[in-house]
This record gives sequence, C-alpha cells and structure tokens, in this order.
Amino acid sequence: MTPEPSRRTLLALATATGALATLPAFTASAAPRRPEASYDTAAHDELWWQAPADEHSMIEQGLPIGNGRLGALASNDPGRELLLVTDATMWTGGLNDTLDADGQFPYGRQDFGSFTLLARLAVDIPDHDLSAVSGYRRTLDLDRGVITTSYVRSGVTYRRQIFASRTDDVIVLHFSQSGGGRYSGTVALEGTHGEGSSVSFGAAFANGLRYGAAVTAYGAGGTVTAGGSGIAFARCKDLTVVLSGGTNYAPDAATHYRDPSLHPEKLARTKVRAAARHTADTLLRTHVADHRALFGQLDVALGTSSEEQRSLDTWERIRARARDGVPDPELEAQYLQFGRYLMIAGSRGSLPLNLQGLWLDGNDPDWMGDYHTDINLQMNYWMADRAGLSECFDAFTDYCVDQLPSWTELTRTLFNDPRNRYLNSTGKIAGWTVAISTNLHGGMGWWWHPAGNAWLCDSLWEHYEFTGRRSHLEKIYPLLKGACEFWEARLLTTTLPGTSQEVLIADSDWSPEHGPLDAKGITYAQELVRSLFGNYCAAAAELKKDTGFADTIAGLRKRLYLPQVSPTTGWLEEWMSPDNLGETTHRHLSPLVGLFPGDRIRPDGSTPAALVEGATALLTARGMESFGWANAWRSLCWARLKNADNAYQLVVNNLRPSTDGGNGTAFNLFDIYEVEQGRGIFQIDGNFGTPAAMIEMLLYSRPGHLELLPALPDAWAASGSLTGAGARGGFVVDLRWRDGKPTEARIRSIGGRTTTVAYAGTSRTVALKPGASVTLKDLDR
Repeated sequence: MTPEPSRRTLLALATATGALATLPAFTASAAPRRPEASYDTAAHDELWWQAPADEHSMIEQGLPIGNGRLGALASNDPGRELLLVTDATMWTGGLNDTLDADGQFPYGRQDFGSFTLLARLAVDIPDHDLSAVSGYRRTLDLDRGVITTSYVRSGVTYRRQIFASRTDDVIVLHFSQSGGGRYSGTVALEGTHGEGSSVSFGAAFANGLRYGAAVTAYGAGGTVTAGGSGIAFARCKDLTVVLSGGTNYAPDAATHYRDPSLHPEKLARTKVRAAARHTADTLLRTHVADHRALFGQLDVALGTSSEEQRSLDTWERIRARARDGVPDPELEAQYLQFGRYLMIAGSRGSLPLNLQGLWLDGNDPDWMGDYHTDINLQMNYWMADRAGLSECFDAFTDYCVDQLPSWTELTRTLFNDPRNRYLNSTGKIAGWTVAISTNLHGGMGWWWHPAGNAWLCDSLWEHYEFTGRRSHLEKIYPLLKGACEFWEARLLTTTLPGTSQEVLIADSDWSPEHGPLDAKGITYAQELVRSLFGNYCAAAAELKKDTGFADTIAGLRKRLYLPQVSPTTGWLEEWMSPDNLGETTHRHLSPLVGLFPGDRIRPDGSTPAALVEGATALLTARGMESFGWANAWRSLCWARLKNADNAYQLVVNNLRPSTDGGNGTAFNLFDIYEVEQGRGIFQIDGNFGTPAAMIEMLLYSRPGHLELLPALPDAWAASGSLTGAGARGGFVVDLRWRDGKPTEARIRSIGGRTTTVAYAGTSRTVALKPGASVTLKDLDR
C-alpha cells in the first residue's frame, strides 16, 4: 500500500495542485481553506526599514508575525533579537458573572481578565552589536509572511529570517551568513509571569488556565548546548531556533473553556522537537505555501509611485506622504495589504482578533485587550470577506457560537436584575445579549449592551451574504433566533406624538458611547434590530425552520419605528428627539449604522432624498479628525455616499505618522490611538477598517447589485486594478480601470446566480451558474 503523503508534502505541492491539507492548531481545529490562487511575488509587497526596533517601544517598532494563534513582535536588533510572544488564548480572569451595585459587570484584570503575554525570547549575539555593523536593513515580506534582517560585519553579510508557521505550529528564527562568518551567543526563553528563564516552562493562572512554552535550537559548523537556563551556541555557520507554546483553553462552555487533558509545556516540547527534524529551508517552504494560499487571493494596484518615493524606506515614505501631501499610491496599496497580512497572521483556527489583535508589549493592555461589541470586534472583520480572506472570518463565527451558552445563561440570570439600568420594562426575558465587553471565558465586562447581539448577528449574516455557505448559516441560526427572542421580549409599544400611530421601540439604552444613558428608541438599536429581524426571516426561510416564529418576527419588523431627520438640526436623529443630546464630533457613528455597515440608507434613489441628506449632514457634523478606527468608519460612510474626496482624505489621515503618542501610523504601521495628550496606544481595528474602506471605494456590493468604482479618488484614477475582491451575493470581482473609468470587470460566481453590475448610471444584468465567470468590457457605455 502506498503511504499517505505527509502534511508537509501536501503543502509543498500546494502551489502546483491548488490543494491544502487541513492541519491542527495548538488547541483548536484549523479553519477550512480555499484552493490557492496564483500569485507572483513582487517588490510592492515588501516593507522595509533601516533601523531595528527599540525593545522599549516594541508595540510601535517591533514587526509582527503570527500563525493565527501564536504570535510575536520581533525587534530585529543584530546583537539581541527579542521576541515578545503571545497566544490568543492567554488570558487572566474568568466567567465574571456578577453585577456590582451600579449594575455593571466588574472590569478588571483579575475578575473580567486580560489578554497577556506568553513569553519573551531573546537571542543574544554579543559581538554583533548594532554599532559594529553596517548596511543594516530589515524587511517584512507580506506575500511570504517572513521578516528578514541583513547587515554586514567584518566583511561578512549576515542574514536572519523569522516566521510563524501554521503548518508546524511554531515560530522559527533562522540565522545564516555568506563569507565565512560565525554565530556565538545564547538563547533564553523567559516566562512573563515570574516563571524564569529555561528551555521550557509550564505554569497556571488562578483561573485554572494552564500555559507553557518551549524552545530548541540546532545549527551547523559549531556547537549548540542546552542548559537549565537556556541554550548556548558557538562558532555556528548557521543557527535555527524553534519556539512553540500555548494554553489548555478549549472553546467549550460545558468544560468551562478548559481542556484538563492538555499539558501545554509537554505539547510545546513535542512541537519544537518535531519541527527541528526538518531543515530551516523545509520549514520556510511549507510556511510560505500555506501563507500564500490566503495572501494570494487578492491583489491591488492603485497607481504608480515616483522613483523618489520608492527609494525611501517605509517609515520615510509615511513621513514624506504626510509632509509633502503628494499621493503615494503604491504605499497606500501596501497599507491595504499590510492589513490583510495582519488578518492572516492573527485570525486562523483560534480566537478572533481582539482590540490588540495578536500582539502585545506587556501584560496590561488598555481595556484589557478585550472584545468590544459596540464597534471594534465588528470592524476587525469588515475587511475579511471584501479582501479575499473569508476563511479568516471563521474565528469570529466560532467565538460567537462557542460563547452562546454562557451569554444565554448570563442574560437569563442577570439581564433583568434590578441593578441593570437597561433591564426589560416588560419584565420578560428570553434569548441572549452581551455587555459592551466580552472575554473568552463566557463572561462580560462593563455595562450591558442590549443591541450588541443584533450587531454581532449583522456581521455574521453579512459573511453569509458574501460566501453563501449554507453550513455557516446553519451554524449561526441559533444566534439569530436567540437574538430575535431577546428583542421580542424587550420591545415596547408607544404612540408617536401628535398621531395615533403605534410603533415598536427599543427599551432604555445608550447610544455608544455618549449622550443620555437611558433613552428609548435610539436610532442605533432601531436600525440594528430591523436588520436582525429581516436577516432572521431570510435565514428561517432558507433553512425551512420555525415558520410560525419567523412570521411573528416579520410582523414585529413592520411595526418598528424608523428614525427621522431632525427639523431642528437637519441631521438624522440619534435619539427620538429633534435636539442633539450628545457630542457633535463624537468618535462613534452609532446612528449611521443604517448607512454603514447597513445599507438601508442609499444614495441611489431607492431611499428618500431627505434621509440621505440627513445622514450626510450628521456625518459632516461628526468631522474629519478622529481616532484611526473612527476615521475608518467615517471613510466607509463617505464611500457609501460616493464622496471620493472625503473617503480618501480619511485614509490619508490615518496614514499620518504618529508622533508623541498622537493619532496615526506607527513606525511598524500599527494604528496608534491617542487616549490622552502625549499617550497613544495600539488598537488594531484601524488597521482593518481602513483597508475595508479602500476596497469599498472601489467596489460596492449588496445581494443582487454590484457597483464599480463608486468613490474612486483622483489619486488612484490614472490606472489600477483590484483582483479577488469578495462581493455580497456570492461573487468575486476582478476589476481594472484607466483614466477614472473601468476598462474590464470579471465577475466570478462562488454561489451567486444573478446580479446587476453598475457604473456611472449604466448597468448590466449578469446571470451565472456557481463556478462560472463572465468578463465585461466597455462598462461606461
């Protein structure tokens, strides 16, 4: 009998066959994968710098790697390579199933819990101090998922490569040279919670979460010796360091989110030993094949930059773009691709991306690095389907499914607690909802957030619109139904002033995150519940389930109050009041969820002009200057309104270099959010929301309708292309344009059958069978 090929062989063959093996992660199953798309490596996917990171400023200067669960920031210092290592499941805290006297869930590192570091890895090479080398350069190859550092010392060129392999579930550092050089030094793995330095460690938090990590090293032409406190290497021509680690977290409420049979330190040692049986080149090749299978599914070109711009390193290009005000379309395309790189690195086979993504520089991230449900978790995934990374969305879906039993129980026992200011006036309770913050233990933090369930469901439904995957619809159906049950119990009947018309409105709530704390019928909730009810009815019809309940929900939807335009301000009302009850330039765009991510408000003639004008007036009043994630949301809304100038300017605003903790882009391209004067933090949603806005400027979609170049800015108009972009309705679009007009559009069905394709007031109807495609030309005629 012919033996079955190994997983490594399957990956090595992926570029030729388009097939990929399904491989296990540390504690969770791997996400399903699409066949690999062809992709040519190009310099435009390489970021580069002329200086290493200061190890005291790693969150702004360290370069990120990750395999979806295991991640690190790398310093790339010639004499001391430092990695700050994370695991997505490395959390303190617990279920957090109590309310305080003010009706809030506790929100601290010990009760609610916090995302925290797993380990620090340092490779010290004492005679390679930065002052003793020349020609230093480090790169982040987005296409291959590899960090490379090179420099010259004593006439010898030294090179190191760092990557996080999903195939082997390890982080790999490979040190090589050309010219007769040698490496001598030490490798030290250190826990970040008092575990000390060794070749492996294991420990546990008070919450019962066990964790551990291990490292090994091997080389050629010298000696490598492991000791109690680390590894020593001497006179090596090359050196390979392999690290792994993880926790015994299990995505199962029935086991309290723990796997008691799992021993993380032992498993980490097993993984590094298994990986060390292979050469660094083999580990690299299989990693690159796996990474490219996702990265290569989308490419974007926004125009040609000047030779002068190309000659600058990435940080100097960011500074020059802000200083000179000259568009740099290749840099802007790189920023989009950097967001995709982070998504691949941080969202596969484990937990979804939190406020920090997968990267930390310490154990105390702001807001605990949690899952905020009033914009941030959702924004992290607006890009995924649009950018050819639907597989990466599965971590979000799985998180919601896995947390649902706990969310349902906490809603049943605590939502109608008299301390909760948002309890249901009806006295009824059913289904589930969430607080503003959620953790991975099934628990909540801060205030209850009644409409949070509807927004999470809206994101889950939109993924179905992109992919058409029936298996996904079946998986999320209990979430949709439970959220509808919650709102059936919560909605209140009221009579509109001056009329006899009775409508349904949301009970007391807070329009995130400003204004009165106890307003009824807030626009945010009304829009999200309307969307939830419509999506649920469609799901029930598709799955042929719960006809009677779906009819009830459809009846409630017809009675929902729809927000109006204020005769006082001319804005779409945020509250059921003609007056502005909050901050005019507030960061959140809560009342505009019907514009984006929803699309009840459309500037295409299908929506009353007064409503579009009211939304535009409110968006204008909110301003063009805010935090990165808030600018991204603004950009998406302006793209929906087909205002290319404003949408583009907000992208540019986010590309400004962050200085002295101000809003903008850090040295390593992380989005920095100024929380107070002179203090900025990394919050990853800006890195995902901005690329989502860039794609939305080039392609708008809803089921049955595609629009090409709806908000193409002048900076990208000369020529460009977008290939592999996802479109709602079950299509993938390849688009090319010149002189501001589309020259060709290829529409491929991944399940969709009929759609209109529109540009500049003209449209064509396309009918396709799943798997088929059509290419359209002369689209402006």
